[in-house]
Parts: sequence; structure tokens; C-alpha cells
Amino acid sequence: MNEEVLLRMEGIEKHFPGVHALHQCQLELAAGEVLALVGENGAGKSTLMKIATGVYQKDEGSIWVKGKEVSIPNTRSAQLLGISMIHQELNLMPDLTIAQNIFIGREPRHSVRLFIDERKLNEQAQLLLDQMNLQLDPRTKVADLTVAKQQMVEIAKALSFQSEVLIMDEPTAALTHAEIEELFRIINQLRARGVGIVYISHRMEELKRISDRITVMRDGRYIDTVQTQATSIDQIISMMVGRELYVSQNQQTTTNSQTKVLEVSKLNRGSAVKDVSFHLAKGEILGFAGLMGAGRTEVARAIFGADAIDSGDIRIHGRQVQIQAPHDAVRHGIGYLSEDRKRYGLMVDMDVKMNIALASYKKARRLGWMQDGIIGEKAQHYVEALQIKTPTIHQQVKFLSGGNQQKVVIGKWLLRDCDILIFDEPTRGIDVGAKTEIYKLLDDLAAQGKSIIMISSELPEILRMSHRIMVMCEGRITGELTQQEATQEAIMKFATMRIS
Repeated sequence: MNEEVLLRMEGIEKHFPGVHALHQCQLELAAGEVLALVGENGAGKSTLMKIATGVYQKDEGSIWVKGKEVSIPNTRSAQLLGISMIHQELNLMPDLTIAQNIFIGREPRHSVRLFIDERKLNEQAQLLLDQMNLQLDPRTKVADLTVAKQQMVEIAKALSFQSEVLIMDEPTAALTHAEIEELFRIINQLRARGVGIVYISHRMEELKRISDRITVMRDGRYIDTVQTQATSIDQIISMMVGRELYVSQNQQTTTNSQTKVLEVSKLNRGSAVKDVSFHLAKGEILGFAGLMGAGRTEVARAIFGADAIDSGDIRIHGRQVQIQAPHDAVRHGIGYLSEDRKRYGLMVDMDVKMNIALASYKKARRLGWMQDGIIGEKAQHYVEALQIKTPTIHQQVKFLSGGNQQKVVIGKWLLRDCDILIFDEPTRGIDVGAKTEIYKLLDDLAAQGKSIIMISSELPEILRMSHRIMVMCEGRITGELTQQEATQEAIMKFATMRIS
């Protein structure tokens, strides 16, 4: 690792309306270093990095790039200083080619300036791809690439600005194991070239493997920077959360009640869902495991009426029901927390109060409590009951952390008094502290008699939380495991079992 300091931030302060987001924060990144930046959602990681990249402007503090104090008023200024950020939600144009995405707005042109020199554009893009040892054709449309390859295009785009500081926000969130290995190869290659990388992730094992040092933030404050190999995961988590984490007891192998609240029989939808049958008991957490593309989300969407089914029966409390749209599911007491909460679960530009009340408006009108004051009281009740961290119920949801946004969606369905809750990847993209709060919340809801379907790609999470586990592969249920039978090996056996 080169000892030259590429980026140093000291005494950084940032305020938003009603929120003191950053208190005297600091960060130092050396050339050829991978610096992990960790903390719970809401700790201030993204805010600090958005200041480094010119998305936000600091209120106080100093920023140095290669020993020179600088001002970064906008993203273009950051790029000119050699600082680029690859966001968790990739910022590419799917209908353009790889080359067009890399050099958009900076395309080489013919002597007649009106026309782009496509040959030179593709040559320049190919040179970048070759430097990264990527077997990609620059003329390929981005829409035809996997998420992992799109991410590589984002890295190539950043390098096209001659970036020496590269910030990666949750780069492996949607990648397979093989794709993660490819990303790590690229990171090590960049490190060898002297590029400094700030790596934001909640995956502790990943950080131990790829980073040189770890900077920890908590509640908008800098906590410490430690050497990765000299620090245990438990020590890192302790610095992140500053409190004892909840640990699910998860000792029971069955629920106390054998009452079936939901029965699904021979559910079919195209090639994604094939003859799926299962039941859900009162007070049960039923886990759904499987590899990406196994059909778990498709089953949830079919039950909720988001996608039309081809055939099959759904019974609620023993009575067959017809669910043709989400409002039918809600009417029958089913709430669905999508894996993409911002797209399907929230109105991010609306406040906490209105988001919690979203699913209850029609019911509220019938029951006569549509008054703004009563809605506010009910929203405040769930903010307190779910311990949602927000300065007020009038705060826009987009300003909350991922874990608190998830709790707002849960509050929406609890206000609607749903008996059956489907949680699709409930802890994706949220930190270890928020995860334990969600785990405790799910346990508490089950203890109150709510019935929960939990879809998760994290095997430790499935094993920790589920009373029973249904395993899917290629649209079919290939195995059912009790808590006593369930192991990671057993789940993977069924998750890779093809049934002709």
C-alpha cells in the first residue's frame, strides 16, 4: 500500500432540516488502500461520501486531496479532482451501449462537430475494458448485461475520469458468489495501480477479506479507524452499534397453534411458479429459501395479487378466496413488504405519517376516523411502538435510513391490521443493528398471533428466524424442513434439486 494520502476529511459537519447528520467527522484514504466504511443505516456514511463527491456541501470542516485543501461544490468538481462514486443503485442508461454509457457527454467527435465518432468511441471504451481484463464488447447494450457486468461498466466509467479515489456503495448487494469474486479481482487490480477505494458494505466477512483498514461511524459521528486483520468482527459490530444486540431465542420447533390461516394449493404462474403448495399456521414464521431465480418472490406476488395466476387455490381461515389484485389481498388481511421497498412499499417524497396511513384510507373512511389529527395519533403510536428513528412524523421518508424505512412499511400494514404478513428480503441493505431490531419485531409479531412468510437469501437469517422452511428450486418447492432438520447443507441440497 502506498502511503500517499489521496483524500483526507476533517471536522466535517452537515445539517439537514431537523437533523444534525454529521458531527466532526473524519476520514483518511491512502493510495492503493481499500478502506471499509461501516456503520448502521443512518450513521452518516453516505452523507459523508456525498460531501466528498460534491452531491452535498459541508457546513464546516476541511477536505484535502493529495495534500491540497479543496472545495467540492458539485459532482463535476469531484470528478476533476479524481473522485468518483459507484452508487448501490446503478446510474446507467440501459438502451445505450457500454461505450456510450462510459463517455456520455464526452464523446469523441468527427471534424464536423455535429457527429460522434463511433469508431473512436468504441476504441477508447475497449482500451478501458482491456485494462480491466473484461471480456466485453463496447457495442453491447447495457440492458443485455448482468448486474455484475453493469457494475464493471460503472467502474470503467469512473476510471475514464482518471479517478484515483473510487467510492463503492454496497457493491455486492445483488451479486452472486462468482460475480463477487470477479469484483474482488478488479478491486485488487485497481489497488495495485494505486487507486484508493472506499468500500461501504454491511457484509462483515467481505470487509475482513478485501479491506486494509476499517473506519467506523455511529449516529453521525466518527468512532475509530482500525487495522482490519487486527480487529475481530465482534469488535467492529460493537463499535458500530454501541449497544447489546438482540439475539433471537429461536428454540421452539413448532408454533403453539396448529390453526392454518393460509393454505396454498397447486399454485401455477407461467414457468416461474409450478404446482406450489404449502400452509401457514397462526403465529408461525415460515421461511422461504432458495437461490436467485428460484421463484420465491413470484409466489409472494401471486398470493398478493400483484401478478395474475394461471391456476391454483388460496384459502384463508379455511375459506377459498379470489385474489385478483393487491386490494383483494389487503381486504383479506394480507400485507406484502416487497424486497424493493422504495419502489413498491413507500411514497418516499411523502412524510412518515402519510406512508403509515397509506393502506388504511378506505377502511378509515368507513370507520369515520379520517381526521388529520387521528391519523397523526395512529402514526405516532407506530413510530413509538416500532422505535422508528425520525425527528417527527412529518419527516419525508426519503430522509430516513433503510432500516427505519422498512419499519414504516411494517407500520403501514400493522395499522391496516393484517393477520398475514409477507416479508420479502426484510433486511436487505440494512445494517446489523437494524437487522436485530427487525428480527425482534418479527418474533414479537409472531408471538402476538400474526402469521409471517419470510423470504430471505441469507441462510443464517432463515435458520435463525423460521419455525419451518420451504425450499424452492426453479419454481417448485423441493423440500420442507422443520427447525430441527434445517441446516445450511440441507437447505442447499434442496435449493439445487431439480425436479423434472
